[in-house]
Amino acid sequence: MKFCYTASIIAALVGSASAFVAPTLTASLAKDVAAKAEEMKAVESPVAAEEKESTPVIAVEPVAAEEPKVPEVKPYNPLGLKPGRYDSINYSKTFRSLQRPPKLDGSMAGDFGFDPLGFTEDYDLYYLQECEIRHARLAMLAVVGWPLSELVAPSWMLQDGRAPSVLNGVNPLSALAILASFTAFGFFEYKTSIRRTAGTPMGDTHTSDMSNIWNYGVPGDYNFDPANFYSLLGDDAQGRKGLRELEITQGRYAMLGISSFALWEKLTGHPIVENSMFFHPNALLPFLALSYFGWSQIYEVSDVTEFPIKIQYTKDGEEMLNGLKRNANDMQKNGESMQPAIDSAKKQLVTLKGKIEELAEKIDIE
Repeated sequence: MKFCYTASIIAALVGSASAFVAPTLTASLAKDVAAKAEEMKAVESPVAAEEKESTPVIAVEPVAAEEPKVPEVKPYNPLGLKPGRYDSINYSKTFRSLQRPPKLDGSMAGDFGFDPLGFTEDYDLYYLQECEIRHARLAMLAVVGWPLSELVAPSWMLQDGRAPSVLNGVNPLSALAILASFTAFGFFEYKTSIRRTAGTPMGDTHTSDMSNIWNYGVPGDYNFDPANFYSLLGDDAQGRKGLRELEITQGRYAMLGISSFALWEKLTGHPIVENSMFFHPNALLPFLALSYFGWSQIYEVSDVTEFPIKIQYTKDGEEMLNGLKRNANDMQKNGESMQPAIDSAKKQLVTLKGKIEELAEKIDIE
């Protein structure tokens, strides 16, 4: 490097001097520069050789270029469920103010994009659904068994008329029964937690239904449907999903219901069946049920996820209400047109009553 810089400086000096000196002087100066350069090159060459020898040579192996991986494209099943029902929205269908989690896109039964605590981000989605459907089925059994035990069970099995529970307390006999039940349920849980669904008739059906979404079938599949209720809403993927959605919805209501039973009895100290129209024969409950049925044929509540929430007519509600009004008006008009006949009949009855009284008086006199 020193040699290069020195040669450059000398060359610059030569170039600048050549404009002011005679050509003979320039040639002699060029010879001196060449000699000086040879001397400096001889001095620096051993140092450059030493630096070259001390510098390690690293062998670089050629790296083969990776071939781009082509993603595997699964064939689309036209008979299966379509994934991503909520892909076009980013909010929860339950509460519009909440963001929809990425994994809850509406592909699963009972999925409304509601997970405020973010469980779907921390745990496996199939595992969460399996846990929920198991608890939902147990809750549906419990929400029927709890009030039924308070209605028909002997008093020595209850706690002051209340069903035995963690909050109400238990006696030795009920504790033994609860322990036996928990043992049976625990054994069932253990035996079915690692069950195989692939290869079973219902498992293969579920795999086909869910093939456009994932390869894991449906959580809660025990290959058990002796009454063939699974096809009530249609013997296809949509019908089966509809029945699963109905089951998990009722199960969620049941989980809330059984929790409210236990909390109510703990706070009040009274059985849930005490003074309740739901658990004793009465005319009020059927009347309310029929009233609600009639009201729901005409009116409905608008989508609660959209503002404002209001009561509106059903599809045929306004026409049905107008029909009822027409029938009422026709009955009123018919009553008005029949009024003269009714008045005449009343007069005839009064006349007939008078004659009957006169006849009765004559009979008494005789």
